[in-house]
Amino acid sequence: MNEGKCEKGGLHLKDGKIAAVLDPERCEALAREPEAGEILDLQGAYVLPGVIDDHVHFRQPGLTRKGDIASESAAALRGGVTSFMDMPNTVPPTLTQELLRRKYDMAARDSLVNYSFYMGCSEENIDQVLATDPAQVCGIKLFLGSSTGNMLVNDADYLERLFKESPALIAVHCEDEEIIRRNGERFKREYGLDAPFSIHSRIRNEEACFKSSAKAVDLARKHARRLHILHISTQRELSLLDEGLISGEVCTNYLWFTQDDYASRRWRIKCNPAIKTGVDREALRQAVKAGKVNVGTDHAPHTVEEKDRPYFECPSGTPGVQHSLPLMLELACQGVFSLPEVVEAMCHRPARIFGVKERGFLRPGYAADLAVVDPREEWTVSPGNIAYACGWSPLEGERLHGKVRMTFVNGHLVYRDGTILRPDHRGQRLVFEPVR
Repeated sequence: MNEGKCEKGGLHLKDGKIAAVLDPERCEALAREPEAGEILDLQGAYVLPGVIDDHVHFRQPGLTRKGDIASESAAALRGGVTSFMDMPNTVPPTLTQELLRRKYDMAARDSLVNYSFYMGCSEENIDQVLATDPAQVCGIKLFLGSSTGNMLVNDADYLERLFKESPALIAVHCEDEEIIRRNGERFKREYGLDAPFSIHSRIRNEEACFKSSAKAVDLARKHARRLHILHISTQRELSLLDEGLISGEVCTNYLWFTQDDYASRRWRIKCNPAIKTGVDREALRQAVKAGKVNVGTDHAPHTVEEKDRPYFECPSGTPGVQHSLPLMLELACQGVFSLPEVVEAMCHRPARIFGVKERGFLRPGYAADLAVVDPREEWTVSPGNIAYACGWSPLEGERLHGKVRMTFVNGHLVYRDGTILRPDHRGQRLVFEPVR
């Protein structure tokens, strides 16, 4: 399953890369050759490029009670995710080149899949940000809305210089803090501490998202700087995207749930930005179908003890990296997407947006990062098959059609049918090329 086509055939893997893409006749001929090596018959399964998740919080360093690089990369393997890009709001936050280097050292030691890390922004570290190497780092992360960690940037001079001089793509969390603060105070007066979770989409509403996203887009266009708007949650924000400077990501929560689900899912789906209306969900699904956005997760685990609290005390964030591809396969089973559209959104498009070198496609010479899936197998998300260190998922109880059977990373079969075959395997650091 690759570049809009679904074809019978096979792959010849050698030295961690795809040596050739083979038609059925060539597969049979190669199998007869004395030096063919190991032959793996997948018996009708689908072979996809490994998923590239451009948006995860693996919580290391400093927040490892929620998860860490080892635990969450193992969960990623089970979901067919072979590469991740991790956010800087850890403890300490990744605000210097030295702290960024240390995170790469941690991943080289602990990650079962391929990795990259964003450089973070605060209002005092512009020189450190501008020293980022765009060939070695996925991008610069800018918080225009607060989230886990204290990295909100409001200073106008900082923002002007960042967009004028940034050496790399700027990935941005967009929510207007003044609107959120005003709405939060109003609902706290109305409900006190016994607030329903359904107010989340009214506090962090469409206005807050669009105003902040429009601000970032204006800066990017003013300075001709590449901007990637993360976790788009509204129909209106989609109007800001173009095929040049401004790209966008939608996360799986916004493609599956609507604000009507807060009544039953409560803290399990409290995330920032908030999940919005059914109209917004349908618009986001259509954007995926049209190839306008990539799909990530914003995988952000918290412990059950942290989450199972009253609304105003409950942190925002949900885990998702194990279940993003199975959920998209379920949506394909329902007819929402085609399988080629799933591959475009989760593999091809993030590779193009970030300029990931020789990954994200089934092409000769590319890294053999592969997800082998059975799109028909039924299974139910339950505590017994959740691999996250936090032990829960917002999808618990959902019955899905589509399961990851195997995951190859750099040509190695690392995961198969519920078992990590090579727990000592380590992924590689992602490398980036200029985006044309």
